[in-house]
Amino acid sequence: MIGADLSILIPEIVLAVFAMAAMLAAVYTSKDGVAPALTWGTALIFVVMAFYIAVTGDGARVGFNGGFVDDGFARFAKITILLSAAAILVVGIEYMQKSDLLRFEYPILVTLSVIGMMVMVSSGDLIVLYVGLELQSLALYVIASLRRDSVRSTEAGLKYFILGALSSGLLLYGASLIYGFAGTTQFPGIIETATAGDMPVGLLIGLVFLISGLAFKVSAAPFHMWTPDVYEGAPTPVTALLATAPKVAAVALFARVVHDAFGGAVADWQQVVALLAVLSMFLGSIAAIGQTDIKRLMAYSSIGHMGFALMGLASGTEQGVQAMLIYIAIYVTMNIGTFAFILSMEKDGRHVTDIHALSSFASREGGKALALLVLMFSLAGVPPLVGFFGKYAVLFAAVEGGMTWLAVAGVIASVIGAYYYLRLVYLMYFGEDREGLDGRMGLVPYAGLMAMAAIIALAWLPGVNLLGLEGMAAVAAETLVR
Repeated sequence: MIGADLSILIPEIVLAVFAMAAMLAAVYTSKDGVAPALTWGTALIFVVMAFYIAVTGDGARVGFNGGFVDDGFARFAKITILLSAAAILVVGIEYMQKSDLLRFEYPILVTLSVIGMMVMVSSGDLIVLYVGLELQSLALYVIASLRRDSVRSTEAGLKYFILGALSSGLLLYGASLIYGFAGTTQFPGIIETATAGDMPVGLLIGLVFLISGLAFKVSAAPFHMWTPDVYEGAPTPVTALLATAPKVAAVALFARVVHDAFGGAVADWQQVVALLAVLSMFLGSIAAIGQTDIKRLMAYSSIGHMGFALMGLASGTEQGVQAMLIYIAIYVTMNIGTFAFILSMEKDGRHVTDIHALSSFASREGGKALALLVLMFSLAGVPPLVGFFGKYAVLFAAVEGGMTWLAVAGVIASVIGAYYYLRLVYLMYFGEDREGLDGRMGLVPYAGLMAMAAIIALAWLPGVNLLGLEGMAAVAAETLVR
């Protein structure tokens, strides 16, 4: 029995052993001297584990008395998490070396955080859910304040920690209420109690608290308050990580909880998720308009995009989950490319984040400007770029789920949000000609920028067909919503 249970956890076990072995190896060697090789090695093992999950996954398996679930949905999320974390590690190496931040603990902490994310998306029990969530969060609190000599970085880590502790308290209180009224912490037991039209009030209150805690991890309004400050204060590769892999894990966990534990009472959580989606879309679209720091702008962009992802979930259907998965995968791809560019923004040897530094950038670096234009247009949802198809998927799912009003709100928010993406493009091509960025872009970030822009620009073509994303997301959604 234990052997069968442990076989489900092979990717997590391999990563945990790797993290502990790397820590011991670094302590007994030159420590920070091995950091570049260790970072590359960590990215490589992430890719290997993603490949292992892709080729060995078949059907649904449950271990540890239902506490851990390995199904198509979990595998889709894990592969996305691993590949996005690997990409961020690789494109951020040069920045971390230049900033003297590439310490040996950085890739180890990222590995521990990724293990937590993988546990989150496979959780079938409230206790397992919390353990995975905290493993992810504790590692991220540390790397957010990795720049110890920076007041902003320290402030970012402290804010993230304090508000994260508050959200954990909300989540735990909700979990305790759910346990009290359902008599179990396992999702199959909870769903038997949480039936449509006959859910105890205490269980409903517990669900609201649980959703509130999860909304913090997703950066959904009104639980978004940590996001702009942490994105701005953290080292840029850490900001890039926060904007990608943890978002996938949090959204997937959100879907796992509401469908696996409360799938029989869709009407009871649907309106709450829809409200979070509307607030996030409009706050992200409107608040970003006045931002001049590109990292803060991307923070509000993240809030808005999480609103669109939650729109798919709010539809309460299998099609909605499929749309959510398509959207989050496309969102991660766009963000990897965008942050690969942001990492290279330098002037006079120092990193800059003011958007006005992009003025007339196209006249000096036409290829990079075009790649960023593609990414910005895709983030705004301009057809025929892939970002448009992501938004179309969630809007269509909302309409099909009987929530046309939510789809209309999404269209309005998308139109508003297009302004600040197009403003960056305007600055690059028509901004006042002045001395701007002068830094050299490293080979790896350049390759990341161009590769992501090419995927975004070409993946809609009939022969490419979104690289098979739609079919993979459909299979994943089918295993969750049954």
